Amino acid sequence: MKKILVTGANGQLGSELQVLSENYKNYDWFFADRTKVTLDDLLLLKTQLNEINPDIIFNCGAYTAVDKAESEKELAFTINHLAVGIIAKYASENKAKLIHVSTDYVFDGTSSVALNEEAATNPINVYGESKLAGEIACLKENPDSIIIRTSWVYSKFGNNFVKTMQRLMQERDSINVVNDQVGSPTYATDLAQAMLDIIESSKWIPGIYNYSNEGEISWYEFALAIKELGNYNCIVGGIPSASYPTPAKRPEFSLLGKNKIKKDYGLEVPYYKESLKKIFI
Repeated sequence: MKKILVTGANGQLGSELQVLSENYKNYDWFFADRTKVTLDDLLLLKTQLNEINPDIIFNCGAYTAVDKAESEKELAFTINHLAVGIIAKYASENKAKLIHVSTDYVFDGTSSVALNEEAATNPINVYGESKLAGEIACLKENPDSIIIRTSWVYSKFGNNFVKTMQRLMQERDSINVVNDQVGSPTYATDLAQAMLDIIESSKWIPGIYNYSNEGEISWYEFALAIKELGNYNCIVGGIPSASYPTPAKRPEFSLLGKNKIKKDYGLEVPYYKESLKKIFI
C-alpha cells in the first residue's frame, strides 16, 4: 500500500484532504502538522522525511501570511523556498511522486487575459517571491514534480475570505470590499479532489498547472455572491485597493487559465458559484 504524506495537514487544503481520504482507503495516509513535518527547521525536516518514507507527497504546507511576510522575509523563504527544495530532493532521490501547491501571487497582476502556465512571473510581494523561489527549487531538485498554482482558497476549515464575510455580514450593517482585484476563488475541496484525480489517473505529466474554480470576478463580486447565498441584509460597497492599503501589494489581475489541467487529466472544473453553495449547506 502506497503511503501519502500530506504536509500542512491542519490548513484548509490539508483538512479537506483528510475528509476525502475516507474515500481512498487504498492508501496509507500520513497527515503531518508542523510538529511532524517541520518546514522551518531544515535539518529536522530531512530526518522527518526519511522516517515517514512516503511514496507520494502532497506539499500543502506553506507560510501564507501575505502581509506578515513583508516583515518576516527570512521565515517565509525558509518555508516556501528552502523547505520545498529539500522535499523535492527527497522525492527525487526516493522516487516519490510530489504535488506541490503554489499561488497566483507569482504574477504581477498586469495581464488582462487569463494567465496560462507559460505566462511571465513577476511577484510584487515577499510571499509571491518566496513561492516563486519554491517553484524554481522544486523543479530544479526534481523535474518530475507537479506544481499546482491556485488562488483565493477557501473552505469550511481555517481562516479565509468567505468565513470572514459571513461573520462581518452578520455583525455589521455595511461593509466595503475591494473591487479592482480580479481573479477566481478556489474551493479547497475541489482542489483536493483534483490532486487525488491526478494521483489516481494512469498518467503523470510533470510541470506546472493552474487550478481555480471557473469564473472571473472581483473580491467585491465574490462578497456579493456570499451575501446572496447567505441571505444577509448587510450593505456591501465596492472600493479601490488604494482605499484599503496593506503592507503587501496584491496583483490586480490573477485569473488562472485551466486549459492545461483539463486537457492533460480530463478534469472538470466547477463554476465558482456552484462550489460556493456547498459552504452554505
